[in-house]
Amino acid sequence: MKRFFITTPIYYVNAKPHLGHAYTTTVADALARFHALLGEDVYFLTGTDEHGDKIAEAARNAGQTPKEYADAISGLFSALWPKLGITPKRFIRTTEPDHRKAVQRALQLVYDKGDIYFGEYGGHYCKGCERFLTEKELVDGLCPDHKVKPEYIAEKNYFFRMSKYQGQLLEHIKANPDFIRPRQYRNEVVSLLESGALEDLCISRPKSRLTWGIELPFDENFVTYVWFDALINYLTAVGWPDDPDFASWWGVAEHLVAKDILKPHAVFWPTMLLSLGLPLYRHLNVHGYWLVRDTKMSKSLGNVVEPLELAAKAGLSGMRYFLLREMVFGADASFTEEAFAGRFNADLANDLGNLANRSLAMTAKYFGGTLPGEGEADPADDALATLATEAVDNFVQLFGAAQFSRALEALWELVRGLNKYIDAMAPWTLAKQGRTARLATVMAHALGGLRLAAVCLLPVMPEASSTLLRQLGADPEKVCLCGPDRDFAPLPAGTTVAATSNLFPRLEAPAREAAPAAPKAAKAAKVEKKPAVRPEPAAEVEYDDFAKLDLRVGVVVSAAPVPGADRLYAVSVDIGEAAPRPVVAGLAEHFKPEDLVGRQVVLVANLKPRKLRGADSHGMILAVKHEGGMALLGPSSVVAPGGRVS
Repeated sequence: MKRFFITTPIYYVNAKPHLGHAYTTTVADALARFHALLGEDVYFLTGTDEHGDKIAEAARNAGQTPKEYADAISGLFSALWPKLGITPKRFIRTTEPDHRKAVQRALQLVYDKGDIYFGEYGGHYCKGCERFLTEKELVDGLCPDHKVKPEYIAEKNYFFRMSKYQGQLLEHIKANPDFIRPRQYRNEVVSLLESGALEDLCISRPKSRLTWGIELPFDENFVTYVWFDALINYLTAVGWPDDPDFASWWGVAEHLVAKDILKPHAVFWPTMLLSLGLPLYRHLNVHGYWLVRDTKMSKSLGNVVEPLELAAKAGLSGMRYFLLREMVFGADASFTEEAFAGRFNADLANDLGNLANRSLAMTAKYFGGTLPGEGEADPADDALATLATEAVDNFVQLFGAAQFSRALEALWELVRGLNKYIDAMAPWTLAKQGRTARLATVMAHALGGLRLAAVCLLPVMPEASSTLLRQLGADPEKVCLCGPDRDFAPLPAGTTVAATSNLFPRLEAPAREAAPAAPKAAKAAKVEKKPAVRPEPAAEVEYDDFAKLDLRVGVVVSAAPVPGADRLYAVSVDIGEAAPRPVVAGLAEHFKPEDLVGRQVVLVANLKPRKLRGADSHGMILAVKHEGGMALLGPSSVVAPGGRVS
């Protein structure tokens, strides 16, 4: 049987879980369920990372031992996942005996190979990152993530010869384009590796400074660096080094992480594996941040969203669907109550919920809830079957490639198509006309398509999809996407279905926050206001002229200055095609490259290609110039790359 091994990061126990943790773990759970639905043997791993400076400090502040503190916070994580419908095969803790044994075994093997040496080092140590930062990484003397000045520490420690494997890692990444995905994170790692010599990694902490960690097997005066400890958990869970079944699981390993831990997983970890003589994992899947008011969620900022509170508003299924549909995997996404209610009502209450309820209600009304045999056919039936096949094929391909938002949008082509089919076939009119044979065919096709959509949605919202399948007379434990269940088929004659379905009652849209009152103007000398300069209206055009424009939503994958051009960037934009579009854009005066990467933009996709300063440009990014600078045009909420503006 084909196997699939998916891991989340093991979460650091310095704070209780929030929506960011829930998103990563929900995605992993959905991938695990998806591959099980394909008939594969699945291992889903999550857990907690419990050693290091921050844990020891947090425990001291709480008046607890590090173990007591770690037990309490780890317990919050392990207790939350079942409440969110998340079912890992193993919840691992780095304080467990088998993990300690695996870490010490790995350290000894790397040491015996000559890849660990003792040396003295002085560097900028960030407690938040729990690592030494290089001069290049500092921004105005501060840690770029924690915005604090690191402490300069000079001490003797053990170092891992990470630089030894720089070339081998770079070669592997270039030879395997989807090793790190989405593409922008692969490009970031390649740029890092090509920018200069990779420094060796300090992998120990002296016990004089820290005792809460796993002791080095070759020097009892030191404990191991928390990242060298934590990353080994992926091996521990599947039986390394002694389990004979280890190789079959490790050969299909996939990691799922947020972008803030890209470097440890894309550089530290693969070089460690190369030193150990182990194969590299299959994929590193990297997602963006959930933002609240354009700011990353943070306990210190008080802007965290509690996942259980969200689930209480719309059910587990509503929450899970929103998380996978709203965030374009790899880009940041903004959470608002308005976006949550809007997505739920539009997709689930209106589209899917309405489809299920009216299909079942009409079957109950016209046939007593039990379908008769099919009768009169129509070309619309074949068109529906073709639409269903294409939608499911696209869903399976995209979901397996970690493009969850696009996968669900592809599946919604079927959901919306089923609603249109019912509207066009008008079962209520067929019933009045006494065309019972045709009516039976229509309802069998509508319910068959709904059943297929429900099967596809099992990984995304298992609770609601299981209920819907039972309402359609199917056993959710006996369906899959690896055989006949993947093919479109009308619901068989004799199937008894429920009379109604009310899985997704509409959510009330939250009241909009009142805009803050404008401050009263202080008494001062009057300043004459200059009238706003309004552009002259452009010449009128016919609709046919406007319709010639192909406007697409895309995600900026990369941006870099065009040599010799002060105002131009060479930008790559993902619009859902096989490769990103190269576009030359005059944005350099107003945006830094890092401000653009991950942003959603609107692209004129059918502009005639041309060369600008020697660079190819296959489109135009739309923007508005104003007194304050320049603003990019984009959708009001995250949409899948390639979405057409209409």
